[in-house]
Amino acid sequence: MRRLLAVAPFVLLAVLWGFSFPAISVGLRSLPPILFAAFRYDVAAVLLLAYAAVRTEAWWPTRRSDRLAVVAGGVFLVAGNGLLFVGQRTVPSGVAAIMQSLVPIATSLWALVLLPEERVTPAGAVGILLGLLGVALIVRPDPTDLLGSSVGRLLILAQVASVALGGVLIQRARPTLDRAALSGWSMGLGGLLLHATSAAVGEPFVLPADRLGVAAVLYLGVFATALAFFVYFSLLERRGALETSLIAYLVPVVATVAGVVLLDESITALTLVGFGVVATGFLVLKRRAVAGLLARPRGPGTR
Repeated sequence: MRRLLAVAPFVLLAVLWGFSFPAISVGLRSLPPILFAAFRYDVAAVLLLAYAAVRTEAWWPTRRSDRLAVVAGGVFLVAGNGLLFVGQRTVPSGVAAIMQSLVPIATSLWALVLLPEERVTPAGAVGILLGLLGVALIVRPDPTDLLGSSVGRLLILAQVASVALGGVLIQRARPTLDRAALSGWSMGLGGLLLHATSAAVGEPFVLPADRLGVAAVLYLGVFATALAFFVYFSLLERRGALETSLIAYLVPVVATVAGVVLLDESITALTLVGFGVVATGFLVLKRRAVAGLLARPRGPGTR
């Protein structure tokens, strides 16, 4: 029973995030992609800021480090995520989810550039190269298909790079703001940027007119973002960054199965091979931390 309770938050988060990719595909049938992304973060920002305002008095970003973190989160984590919505117009939800497994590799690359304490070993370099090989197997850009899924995959790759950069910049800023408030303000700023971008590129401002569109926005804003935030940071606090980051390799499994069953999508064998290569690269890159995690005693008092 104790083991089941320990695994339950991982499974819940994998389901919440995994089903977000099919939800995006469904919502794109009736909503412009960038506006759709803006609606998602509008809903989540209201919920998280309301929670932060009730939970703590210090929910306003007054320190410079907090403001820098909000800007980094708003621009790169949230607004940059709009590229995922654009990319999923031509990329199956399962493939889009598999590409998110590149985030830990991309984060390591950004950390080498922006965090002075980070160093790469020869084995770590091998892990990064394996990750890049996995990228090539998954993306497989086709010069003859410039308006098709190749561009969509490249846009999602850009989204991965943006999300990873945002995470590293937030770590570099060292904010002290409550996590709910930091996330809420970042989503509020990112939502505004997405609305401005949507208007700038000429997307029509339309509200979801059908039940599926409304359900997609609500699911993404309430469950896949606001609720998932609480589960994620609970895991981060109890399990640590490495163990929590492994969720990136469970989410694509859920998303792929959901896409195949619910949306009749298909995933090529080469894409699955690429996913395996990326996961192997991550294990090589973080081999010492993973070995320490596996060697950690799991007695009755261990959480």
